[in-house]
Amino acid sequence: MKVNMPPTCFVSNFNPKDGTYLLLIFISGIFILNACSPVIESHQSTLSAESKVIQIINPAGPAVIPLAGILNEEVKGVVQFDIHYWKTTDDAIGYLSSKKASFAVLPITTAVNISASDIDLVLLGVHEWKVFYLLAAEGVAFTSWKSLIGKTVYSPEGRGQTVDILTRFAIQQEGLDPEKDVSFTYAPPQEIASLFMEGKIEYAALPEPFVSQALSTGKGKIVVDYQDYWSSVSGAKNGIPIAGLFVTRDYLDHHPSEINDVINLFSTSVKWSSENTDMSIKASSNILPYPEAIMQQALKRIKFEFVSAKNAKAETLHFLKTIKKYYPAGLKVIPDDRFFFQ
Repeated sequence: MKVNMPPTCFVSNFNPKDGTYLLLIFISGIFILNACSPVIESHQSTLSAESKVIQIINPAGPAVIPLAGILNEEVKGVVQFDIHYWKTTDDAIGYLSSKKASFAVLPITTAVNISASDIDLVLLGVHEWKVFYLLAAEGVAFTSWKSLIGKTVYSPEGRGQTVDILTRFAIQQEGLDPEKDVSFTYAPPQEIASLFMEGKIEYAALPEPFVSQALSTGKGKIVVDYQDYWSSVSGAKNGIPIAGLFVTRDYLDHHPSEINDVINLFSTSVKWSSENTDMSIKASSNILPYPEAIMQQALKRIKFEFVSAKNAKAETLHFLKTIKKYYPAGLKVIPDDRFFFQ
């Protein structure tokens, strides 16, 4: 297994007037979390030189954790991963369009939009299901979504990212108008966490590990687990289909016999990493730009579990249709059956 990491910060390239890219920021910001990452020396695993080497791209940040079993060489298979870490959506597209990589870990919404306009992608499975929380400052009483009337909710990056859509959806479900009854302010997640720690804002809708960072002073609390909320109103069993493993259709068509080997290696690493969090954090320490104590707390509120595309299809489609309904500009299309690996 080989790791390639550029020494740069993740900053999404997007036109603020382009609704699609506002949504693409969703887990581009959540996965990469706008954090600087160090240079990582490439290293080769101890697998046989005859093993098939698979080129795969993955975001940095907490999204590295599912690969920890591979990084730590605790998980091996009949294929090897040569891992490249992408910084922006354009980077991811560049890797895939140039065929420098054929497999990719991407936000579901990002992959749908890429597949609709640039590169035909196929979902192999969803593996990230839980990461979003609403925080209330110390002394702030939150009893229902109506507690937000006349208040300001701080949310990452811009309108149209997933936690923003979920908040607006919940407010509407209460018979309120999110355009009139509640104010929204958007900023980088690390800035929101800092403002929350300083007691300068009342409500923050954030992903981990910024939730753990914001709560590290002991002031404030989680008042909504968005995954539990979504499950309660939608009937979803796993949470929110946040990110998954994808393959280009061109590679799938030409190398169908390799797909299950890749799925098996990836899914086994996800399982190992979830069951061995301490070792996962240490194995990812050169890549993760967060203190170990913060990651320990964050992983208690992040759910990584690989669910095959076939089994995740219904929940994924339901979630995408909800996004499309409440923020049409953010999602180009609702994918058809071909988007899901059978």
